[in-house]
Amino acid sequence: MENHDSKRALGSRFRSLWKRISAPIKIGLLFAVIAALMALVGWIARPSYTSRSLLSLFLAIGISAGTWGLVSWAIAAAAFEVSRDEE
Repeated sequence: MENHDSKRALGSRFRSLWKRISAPIKIGLLFAVIAALMALVGWIARPSYTSRSLLSLFLAIGISAGTWGLVSWAIAAAAFEVSRDEE
């Protein structure tokens, strides 16, 4: 019973955190996750293009997720700022 309550509390905490995050940050996180998945698939599907070490996997995921997340957050933040200025 205690495990079920802790899962419920964790889910509630996650939902409240997700509601407090702004929309541009949510967009950045979404694109970062997509980029990380694409890097992982590319690392697995094309072994001849990359070295097979854990470091190369972490670098591929970190660079692609960081870049896509940051750029998409910046574009979304600029778009939200422009739409706020128009009102």
